[in-house]
Amino acid sequence: MTKRSYIVAGYAVDAHLPDIAQEDLTKLTHLNIAFGQVIDHRISTAHLHNLGILEEIKSNYPHLSLLLSVGGWSAGGFSEAAATEAGRLQMAESAERILTEYPLDGIDLDWEYPCYGEAEIAASPEDKTNFTLLLKTMREALDAKGVQDGRHYMLTIAAGADQYYVDGTEMDQVQQYLDFIQLMTYDMRGGFQVLTGHHTNLYTSTGDLFRISTDASVNLFLSAGVPREKIVIGAAFYSRMWNQVPDRNHGLHQMAGTTGGYGPDYTALVKDYINKNGYTRYWDEEALAPYLFNGSSFISYEDEESIGHKCTYVKENGLSGVMFWEYSCDNTHRLLDAMYRGL
Repeated sequence: MTKRSYIVAGYAVDAHLPDIAQEDLTKLTHLNIAFGQVIDHRISTAHLHNLGILEEIKSNYPHLSLLLSVGGWSAGGFSEAAATEAGRLQMAESAERILTEYPLDGIDLDWEYPCYGEAEIAASPEDKTNFTLLLKTMREALDAKGVQDGRHYMLTIAAGADQYYVDGTEMDQVQQYLDFIQLMTYDMRGGFQVLTGHHTNLYTSTGDLFRISTDASVNLFLSAGVPREKIVIGAAFYSRMWNQVPDRNHGLHQMAGTTGGYGPDYTALVKDYINKNGYTRYWDEEALAPYLFNGSSFISYEDEESIGHKCTYVKENGLSGVMFWEYSCDNTHRLLDAMYRGL
């Protein structure tokens, strides 16, 4: 029986491409380079400075699939490009051009989010069907190029983890054009909420008003028609932090004086926070997630233990793998190693 190969995918912002450790490149199966932009219906890389390094990465690590990730939070241009056949074709043609210009293996679209304008980008109810049409057009263009080049080019997306994303898309149709779907199972609590909780938890714990978890997200996407072998779950290399938290239940599930803004990255957590400077690490056995509390500040984060559980979950549920945001947040290299060993 052949050993199943799992996806170990990471996002790295362009500025940090030169800093990726060689050993880490051997542990990754997919590297998403963040971010291309959509400008006038075309994917642009003009603002990126380190794509020249991809040639060297590709020749030294031929096993590693390199994808240009396009979009990100508050990056617009998608709704406008997807709205017309001409716009969709322009975007697909620009993807072909980029795959010709650089040693890339595919394109990852990170539209946050079809049908929603919360990130101050253009949005329309028509996005729901137009997103499907955009991916169909791009898939056809990449397949045509693949036939020409004698290879397969990947098309993937990063998807919001909760019900809103499923409601704003046609996942049963979308999935057929994609190699896999990366669920952003992080930031599930925080930016909009004063209630403390886990932002990248595997399960929901008792007493949590917000019922979203990695497991709940996976089940949402399965119900929406996504095959389990196309699902990649997300891990976070950074934290979410609430302040002015009541000193009850070690700060978990409490109404804080602030929303859960971005907290320290994993490098800083290890150096200054985990069982240091008044912070105590606690483990939620139900959520399978760690957290820190110092009597007034609550920090939700990911560690080697929680990643180990996510890897086990992937294997037990027939999923495709795990991805993370973002490479430069962990200079200890422990989290990627935990992912690599777990899968």
